[in-house]
Amino acid sequence: MVEIFLRTLPFFAIIGLGFCAGRSRFFPPEATAYLTKFVFFFALSAMLFRFAATLPFAEIFNGRLVIGYLIGTAGVYALATAVAYLRGLDIPTAAVEAQCAAIGNVGFLGLPMLALLFSEAAIGPVMLVLTVDLVVFSSLIVILINGGRDGRLGLATVRLIGVGLLKNPMILSISAGLIWSAFNVPVPAPLNDFLTILGGAATPGALFAIGASLADKSAERIQIAGWLSICKLVLHPFFVALMVIWLIPVASFPAMVAIAAASLPVAGNVYMLAAHYRVAPQRASAAILLSTLASILTVPLVIGWVSTL
Repeated sequence: MVEIFLRTLPFFAIIGLGFCAGRSRFFPPEATAYLTKFVFFFALSAMLFRFAATLPFAEIFNGRLVIGYLIGTAGVYALATAVAYLRGLDIPTAAVEAQCAAIGNVGFLGLPMLALLFSEAAIGPVMLVLTVDLVVFSSLIVILINGGRDGRLGLATVRLIGVGLLKNPMILSISAGLIWSAFNVPVPAPLNDFLTILGGAATPGALFAIGASLADKSAERIQIAGWLSICKLVLHPFFVALMVIWLIPVASFPAMVAIAAASLPVAGNVYMLAAHYRVAPQRASAAILLSTLASILTVPLVIGWVSTL
């Protein structure tokens, strides 16, 4: 366990470095926003496309893993929603809390970290997890917030979801890479080198951006943030493990990667959605901050456990 902790520590150290840079204003919010854009639109997209294009589709797609992860995530999503309803929250606020409980920082933290910890073979399962999060649950929160406000699901909401998916560079890069792979077209050496160099910036850039973005997060509503952090860091990996190990068993390696991905802290884009729709942004902010701090200890524990599977 100490070895796992020491292996994950450099990733969190870079997050801490970004936090210090943001907190001291040496790296102002504007710089963080542009670094995030670079990582999101260029570096991570290059990494995703290269791996999707160079791996056979059969090695990437795993239907049982998708179903297991989807049901496990839906389970903790439903639990957080039920607890929110029992506390008398409205649908939009309950949706934000459920999103905090179930959606981890797979893109910016999980993708680079798990690829280095588990080898590049982890990229395929991580891409499946990321796709489920983006397509299913990022769409679901938009439906619940707009439907909860309007009382119905309008055409405008459906259009908004569709446009959002089509504009998401992670979805586009994965899709383009899979199409490239499906046609069995080799990636030319200059293009592969270009994608390797650009994608290499994803790991430090993403981790630094996470830390810098945490610098302006508040720690209000600690009790609620604590509950949501427990959901995300403990219950989510447990629910996913229950599915992919026992109820819908898959091979040990993809199961291990999916469980590790489920153990990651709350994703930063939950705050962006909450702030955009003006629904409990402080709640999401506190959950992101607290879960990220706690994950320094919990993520190595989960990875250490799944490594024994």
